[in-house]
Amino acid sequence: MNILYCGDKNIADGTLLSVLSLMEYSSEPLRIYLLTASLKTENKVYLPLTYEFAYKLERKVKEKHPESSVTLIDATEIFSRNLPAANLDTRFTPFCMLRLFADKIPSLPERILYLDNDVICRKDFSEFYYQDIENYELAGVLDYYGKHLFRKNPLKFDYINSGVLLLNLKKIRETGLFRSCRRVCKTKKMFMPDQSALNKLCTAKKLCSGKYNEQRKLHDDTVFHHFTTSFRFFPVLRKVSVKPWQIDKVRSVLKIREYDALFSSYLALKSN
Repeated sequence: MNILYCGDKNIADGTLLSVLSLMEYSSEPLRIYLLTASLKTENKVYLPLTYEFAYKLERKVKEKHPESSVTLIDATEIFSRNLPAANLDTRFTPFCMLRLFADKIPSLPERILYLDNDVICRKDFSEFYYQDIENYELAGVLDYYGKHLFRKNPLKFDYINSGVLLLNLKKIRETGLFRSCRRVCKTKKMFMPDQSALNKLCTAKKLCSGKYNEQRKLHDDTVFHHFTTSFRFFPVLRKVSVKPWQIDKVRSVLKIREYDALFSSYLALKSN
């Protein structure tokens, strides 16, 4: 199974947790691709994931299956030549748009599962990974809040969340979807730029069950738990934003204890 994570060095903790959760529910080799870059803007310096991190992560995934691998790809040059200039200083990191450069990396396989680093796997995901997407650019799940606020078709929900995407890079390269998304991100400032561009320009997307990208409340059949920002209405309206590596908050704020074994493995690796 081919898995893609994108970002700078700040995604290391989340990526480690996410990969550990994938290992628990996959008996197949995991081929992990880490697409990273460095960038200096007027307000901030972003440093890439390190080869040391990739090496240690590969040692870990090989414990489960010797054919598993971790490949670090530094896309600084490609990213710098095509900077999403209009969206470099939004509330989101510029590297949220790094996934839109996947088609520019020849070494990436045609079928690859993109995951945000705040996604935890809690069940076998092979059915989602091996679904037929030959005629689609990507497969994903509706955005919990965005489906109500943004839609191209006023008669149905069609706005997807970009945190869990099964990508058909062969078709994406043929249609030029990511190339068009990069062009829009370069010239037009948007809220959640990568997600907005994908929803605006994707013409062949497959909508899948919410269990493959649960963004709010866990259910028995949830496969991927995405730790997105949500809102609570009782006793007062408030925003809740907890990430999986914030272990104390996962337990105290979200009241979730089912990941305790995963957290123990994660903390043991961190200590070493």
